[in-house]
Amino acid sequence: MTYTSPLPRRRGLLVAAALGVLSLLPVPPAHSAASAPRPTTPSERTTDAYLHAVRDDPRLLRRFFAAMPKGGDLHNHLSGAVTTEYLIELAAEDGLCVDTATTTAVPPPCGPGTRPAADARTDRAFHDTLVREWSMQDFPPDGNGHDHFFDTFGKFGEVTWRHRGKLLSEVADTVVRDNQFYLETMVSPASDSAKKLANEVGWDADPARLHGRLTAGGKLDALVAEARKEADDADAEFRATSHCGTRRARPGCGLQVRWISQVSRGSAPERVFTQLALGMRLAERDPRFVAVNLVQPEDWDSSLRDYSLQMRMVRYLRGVYPKAHVTLHAGELWPGPVKPADLRFHIAEAVNVAGAERIGHGVDLVHEDDWQHTARTMADREIAVEVPFSSNAQILGVRGNDHPFATYRAFGVPVVLATDDPGVSRIDITHEYQYAAETYGLSYPELKDLARASLEYAFLPGESVWRGDPAREGYAPVAACRGAEPGRGTPDGACGRLLASSPKAAVEWRQEAAFRAFERTVGLVP
Repeated sequence: MTYTSPLPRRRGLLVAAALGVLSLLPVPPAHSAASAPRPTTPSERTTDAYLHAVRDDPRLLRRFFAAMPKGGDLHNHLSGAVTTEYLIELAAEDGLCVDTATTTAVPPPCGPGTRPAADARTDRAFHDTLVREWSMQDFPPDGNGHDHFFDTFGKFGEVTWRHRGKLLSEVADTVVRDNQFYLETMVSPASDSAKKLANEVGWDADPARLHGRLTAGGKLDALVAEARKEADDADAEFRATSHCGTRRARPGCGLQVRWISQVSRGSAPERVFTQLALGMRLAERDPRFVAVNLVQPEDWDSSLRDYSLQMRMVRYLRGVYPKAHVTLHAGELWPGPVKPADLRFHIAEAVNVAGAERIGHGVDLVHEDDWQHTARTMADREIAVEVPFSSNAQILGVRGNDHPFATYRAFGVPVVLATDDPGVSRIDITHEYQYAAETYGLSYPELKDLARASLEYAFLPGESVWRGDPAREGYAPVAACRGAEPGRGTPDGACGRLLASSPKAAVEWRQEAAFRAFERTVGLVP
C-alpha cells in the first residue's frame, strides 16, 4: 500500500434522468443534472445490451456484477467489514471466551458461564449461534434489525481491537476480489487514551478554550503519536499476514488504503470533541489518515440531544485543521423510531454547519425542512452521498422506492455505492451494485458512472483525470490527457506526469483500463 499526503479535491457525478418513482416529487430545477442520458460508446452499448439480456438470470447477473470494475468503497467500518467466520477464528486463536448468556467475546480465562471460543471449531451448533448473534445471518425480516445490527459490535468487540492488521488483510483481499481499487475504512485511533484525556480536561462550552486544554503540554500530540504507532503496528501485521513483498503476496497488498478516524457520537461532549480533534490533527500529520466521521446510532437519545452541538464542534475544528477531510453519518433516521422534530435538520446541518464533504446514508432527506434546498446545495457543492443499501434496509427497514437514492440522482447530487458493514450485513459490494441495477433499472453506463464517482469523491490526494464538473460536462479527460484515451496503455508527456504525481488520477486510469477489458469480454464472463 502506498501512502501519500492528502490534498482536497472535488468533483461531480454524471447522473441520469429522474426515475418513475419520483413522479410525485417536486421537479428538480432546470440547472439540475437530471437531463438526457450521456452519450455512450459502442462497447458500453454492447455491454448494456448484455446486462439487459441476463437481467432475469440470477446466476449470470451475479457473475456480471462480480466481474464489473466497481471503483472504491468509501463507507466501510473495518470491524464490521470482516466476515463473522474470520472473527470466530481469531477469537479461537487468541484463546478468548464467550459469555454463554450474551454470546459476547470476553478475555480468558474461561470461567463459569463462559466457554472457549475455540469450541466453535468443532461444535457446529455453537459456531452457527455465534454467526447469527454476531451478524445479520438468518435475522427475521420483521425483527428489530436496528438493535440486533448495532448490538453485534459489542459482542465481537473484544476480538477486533486486537488485530487491526489482520482484519485489514482479510478485507483488502475481499475488496480486490470484488474488482475495486481503493478503500477508505474507519477505525478508532488511540481510543482508550482519548477517553482518558477527555476525562482529564473535562468540558468547556468554548471550543477554543477546550482545544487549548487538549493541546497544552503536548497532550494531544501524544495521542497523535500513539495513533501513528498503532497504524505502524497494524501496517506491519497487515504485511506479515498478507505476505507482502514475497512470492506469496496476497492480492490486498496492492490495494490503495486510507484510514478515517471514527468518533463515538453517543459519548460525552468532551470525548466527542477530543476524538474529533485527534482525528483531524492526525489527518494533517499522517498521510495514511484522511478524514473524520461520527459513528454509532444517530437515533440514540444522547446522539439526538448533542447533534447540533457536534456539528458546531466540527465547524470549529475545520477552521483549526483545514486540510483534514470530513464525511459524516447524517440522516440515518426514519419516521417512527424518532420524533418528527428529529427528522427536520440533520443532513442540512451536516452540510451547512459542519461543512461535510460527503454524507453517509442521508436516508431521511425528504423528511427534512426545505429538503430541496439541501439537495440543490449538495449538488452545487458536489457533496456526495454514500449509499449502503443493505444496511439501510436492515437497520431502518428502508428499501426500494422509500429510499432517496433516485431523488438524490434527480437533483444532481453525486452518489457513491458503499458496503458500510459487509461482514455484519453478510453482503459485498457486488450485491449493492446488483441491487441498484435491479431495483432502479439502471443501465450499464449509469452503473459505470457510479463506480467512477466512488473514486472521484475519494479522499485520495492529487488531481483527477477528469476535467471540470463531470455532472455537467461528462467524464472527459483533463487537458493534460486530452489526446489520450483513459485506460489505454501508459501515456507519456503531460498525462504521464499527471498519473505519476497523482494517486487519484493513477487509480482512475487503472479503473478505466479495467472497464476496457471488462467491456471487451463481458459476454465471456466466467
